[in-house]
Amino acid sequence: MKTIIIKPREKFSILSEIKEIFRFKDLFYFLSWRDIKVRYKQTSIGITWAIFQPFMTMVIFSIFFGNFAKMPSDGVPYPIFVYIGLLIWEFFSSALNNASGSMINNQSIVTKVYFPRLILPISSIITNFVDFLISSVVLVGLMIYYGYTPKLAGLTILPILLLITFMAAIGIGLFLSAINVKYRDVRYILPFFIQILMFLTPVIYPASIAGKYSKILALNPMTGVINAARAAILGTTPINWILLLISAIASFFFLIIGIIFFKRMERYFADVI
Repeated sequence: MKTIIIKPREKFSILSEIKEIFRFKDLFYFLSWRDIKVRYKQTSIGITWAIFQPFMTMVIFSIFFGNFAKMPSDGVPYPIFVYIGLLIWEFFSSALNNASGSMINNQSIVTKVYFPRLILPISSIITNFVDFLISSVVLVGLMIYYGYTPKLAGLTILPILLLITFMAAIGIGLFLSAINVKYRDVRYILPFFIQILMFLTPVIYPASIAGKYSKILALNPMTGVINAARAAILGTTPINWILLLISAIASFFFLIIGIIFFKRMERYFADVI
């Protein structure tokens, strides 16, 4: 009788992890499609919420920060300015929240079968891409209302911006999901952390307001992404490639650190969860 022993690899390799995820691509597809169906199938609240949340936030910010506080908006109507920032920010914050809770939300399969655990946090973010596309409809409506035409050449950079956002969210999310397995307080601390981080990100104000400290602000990956998204879509200011590069490097750093930490903690998940 043949005995098969399953044990972790002696050495960690990102390339081997990618191959392992690809080998379980059917499971990845199933988990991703499951989350999408749960959110959108036979319900209108999922689609409505994807539009309602950023839209109402935009309205409130426009009233208080645009009208009352007279926050600068790089010469464009404040509702368009802030909505572009909210569109990217909602994608990042929701993806971060989903990834951080992915292990706890799927603990029933974590303790029963073997599969690359990285699949769980990564697949949990797929629904956020759908939310992003749905929420973009409001931006199209705002640009039509205010008579703005998006720069088609600039739109080509949006996939790169989403990739940088994805790397930041999954990197930090992997770190938090590993901690969340042992310390369940993460689910209570994370919303407060995300709320504070939003005000350290140029969502309601332009990145240029930081002046000489803008490069320090760019260590927050969303700074360069949101700044570049506004420049690419509106075309009113040139893309600050230095800020975007700093944010891209920071996102890649978070991704590598998150993967390494997650893999080191992975062997204890089934015992602790």
